[in-house]
Amino acid sequence: MLEYLLIAFIAMFCIQFIFYVFIFGAFAFSKRKLPNTAFNKPVSVLICAKNEAKNLKKNLPYFINQSYSNFELVLINDRSRDKTLEIMKEFHQQYPTKIKIVDVKENEQFWGSKKYALTLGIKAASNEHLLFSDADCKPVSEHWISEMTQHFSEKDIVLGYGAYTKVKKSFLNKLIRFETLLTAIQYFSFAKIGSPYMGVGRNLAYTKSLFFSVNGFANHIKIKSGDDDLFINQVATKNNTTNCFSVNSFTESKPKTTFKNWILQKRRHVSTATHYKPVHKFLLGLFYSSQLLFWLLSIVLIAFLFNWIVVASLIFTRFLIQNLVIGFSAKKLNENDLVVLTPLLEIFLIFVQLFIFIKNTISKPHHW
Repeated sequence: MLEYLLIAFIAMFCIQFIFYVFIFGAFAFSKRKLPNTAFNKPVSVLICAKNEAKNLKKNLPYFINQSYSNFELVLINDRSRDKTLEIMKEFHQQYPTKIKIVDVKENEQFWGSKKYALTLGIKAASNEHLLFSDADCKPVSEHWISEMTQHFSEKDIVLGYGAYTKVKKSFLNKLIRFETLLTAIQYFSFAKIGSPYMGVGRNLAYTKSLFFSVNGFANHIKIKSGDDDLFINQVATKNNTTNCFSVNSFTESKPKTTFKNWILQKRRHVSTATHYKPVHKFLLGLFYSSQLLFWLLSIVLIAFLFNWIVVASLIFTRFLIQNLVIGFSAKKLNENDLVVLTPLLEIFLIFVQLFIFIKNTISKPHHW
């Protein structure tokens, strides 16, 4: 029996080796490549907000004070019940030529759909090139628009990085940021090897013509989430998609502060992933399954001291490869403090994801 477990363990090691070296390594060891031609066309920045009055008041100045010379800010009020619309109007009075407001009313056919609100915002946008973020985000630099949109000179979709604020002495904060880092490594890497599968709405850009060429969110309009990743999964190709990971191109958001709220957020994200293309579901499932089985099998084999030198050697080899890949990636994405905790955070995250998978199998999340 233990012989078969060892064979399975070696197989899991090989799968992990392929993912880390040949897929994730494509991003980790890549160099930032600037477009050959400059981009200076007008840009529309879209922010969809639902009951985000406090965040808008705090974060909108970071968007308004961008150094890019030609942009408009399209603020979409998604049926808010707080003072979101009033805050938008206050900023509009100060910057009437720069801000456009789209006030979304209740619609029974599209009730509760952020995709409907975003569609109205995209229709109202004056420009072909669109850059998206959220009300609870802020650009980390005044050059955010410039950094993200410079890639429009060659591509129609630009995938950016949405970081979370660092909180000292918080394990939950490190776990959330580690999961965000791993997700970014995955979607940047898959895009790098020519198979893009998702982006994050906190920092994402694409063209208006591309959006309408596929009838927008029509293919998944009944799914409440997925205005970012499902849309990108549908339209992104190796020819129309690129990455932007310069430090000045990041956005930053405040993470959840309780495990309960974070788990609820991740349950929604995981449920959305079930609608990805089959090839992406298979590869992502294979990576997670090989992670889980690698650690479970290693624990069993080490406990019985079965060929423990071989087992320990493969664990150590994987650890070195993983730390190199995550280390180089973390340096690119300004998450260096997470590298030293990688083994602990990875194992903890694996079992959190297993819990979420089981929970979602039993009952689907219904919140947005």
